[in-house]
Amino acid sequence: MSPHEEHNEFDEDFGPSKSQLKREMHALQDLGKRMLELNDEQLASLNISDSLEAAILESRRINQREARRRHLQYIGKIIRQEDDPEALGRAIDAFYAGSEEHTRRHHLAERWRDRMISEGDKVVGEFVDYCASADVQHLRNLVRNARKEVEKGKNTGQARKLFRALREWIDDAEQ
Repeated sequence: MSPHEEHNEFDEDFGPSKSQLKREMHALQDLGKRMLELNDEQLASLNISDSLEAAILESRRINQREARRRHLQYIGKIIRQEDDPEALGRAIDAFYAGSEEHTRRHHLAERWRDRMISEGDKVVGEFVDYCASADVQHLRNLVRNARKEVEKGKNTGQARKLFRALREWIDDAEQ
């Protein structure tokens, strides 16, 4: 028997290293932190155990830093026992992606509103090209009222009405 074969005979698989286990535990704790940021409706839509849900609800009332850190370790331990922690992570990612999309549309509507107020009918035409479902006459009326509001230096809510209409048309166009 060669020395190389002899070495393989005694090789044992000790599993993941202590460092790897720590990295995995920290990843589960980070997942737990992200779960704490979800609202009750989002949390209820997740397929999680009652013990995990109870731990998350409990941690929301913990204010002391060290107690919160220890509780996050506990949440990580519970997540490790869940059926599919990877699927749980993907579901939470989907909530955050939806939130990013919401923010993107919000900023888009703000930019359109600001341009319409400052530049007028030219931009209204561009928006109608971008979003064919927009009611041109209603849009022009909203822009005119918002421009008057800005010129007079009063806040009567016309810019907000314009923003809401733009946001609705953008949401319809992008779904």
